[in-house]
Amino acid sequence: MPFIKQTTATDLLNFPFQQLLVSKAELNALCDYYFDGKGKAFRPMIVILMARACNVHSNKEGALLPAQRSIAMISEMIHTASLVHDDVIDDSDTRRGKNTINKVWGERKAILAGDFILSAASMALARIGNTTVVSVLSQVIEDLVRGEFMQLGAKENENERFKHYLEKTFKKTASLIANSCKAVSILVNSDPEVHEIAYQYGRNVGIAFQLVDDILDFTSSANLLGKPSAADLKLGLATGPVLFACQQFPELHAMIMRRFSSDGDVDRAWQYVLKSDGVEQTNYLAQHYCQEAIGQISQLQQSTERDALIQLTELVLRRDK
Repeated sequence: MPFIKQTTATDLLNFPFQQLLVSKAELNALCDYYFDGKGKAFRPMIVILMARACNVHSNKEGALLPAQRSIAMISEMIHTASLVHDDVIDDSDTRRGKNTINKVWGERKAILAGDFILSAASMALARIGNTTVVSVLSQVIEDLVRGEFMQLGAKENENERFKHYLEKTFKKTASLIANSCKAVSILVNSDPEVHEIAYQYGRNVGIAFQLVDDILDFTSSANLLGKPSAADLKLGLATGPVLFACQQFPELHAMIMRRFSSDGDVDRAWQYVLKSDGVEQTNYLAQHYCQEAIGQISQLQQSTERDALIQLTELVLRRDK
């Protein structure tokens, strides 16, 4: 979809570097490591399109406000800081097809690099000077931490387990997109209904994005993903395909509760998922969330940017990495 790429190319050029200029060469290298232009830039792309769609809806020109562009940049910085910290927690070796920061520089420096990127994002947020926007985006940081703690736990009851999984998915992935979309709408429109539309679009697309990510852990090769497949199982995580598969293969329940820690658990769980309709059911759920997102964004005035956000849901469902 060429418009999506074209409409954001200028906005994403040299995206967050100006916020990360530091005098110490090693710290600069650490911070720049994931800002090499090889990431999907999915979050800032959504935020930029949402900002322009809200601007048109509010009878203003579609051009970005400087503060809206800053929020798009901040969203990518928060996301990147969370990746750096996640890789330390998970002891990951690869990210985006190359060695992780913790493998290249060590865990201590990786943690400090993540903290520094987050501090630069916080400073950029403060410079926007809108207390409501600061409050909205501060919620993202809390959600990221709470989501990480939720990921460390497991629920005995199957119904509670799926609810726990979706709530964790929102906090770790969708909250950043939802609240960033809400923040850019606040800057241009005082109507709470518009804020809610932006928020719900981001929430639903964000959850769908993570559901597809969880599917790809079973269906895509490590070369495409840029990280090892079956990574979630190896980390002890029961994602959507596993939870759906458990309904057909109750043997998975004990494995989930012990976080696939016994010999052979990962391989057996993998086979159960492939024999089940877990991947298909997770895909149906992702489609449901994308339809919800389309229903929300369709309430805005028609514009090229609004239509691009509708088209973006197709990209979320069809992506292979």
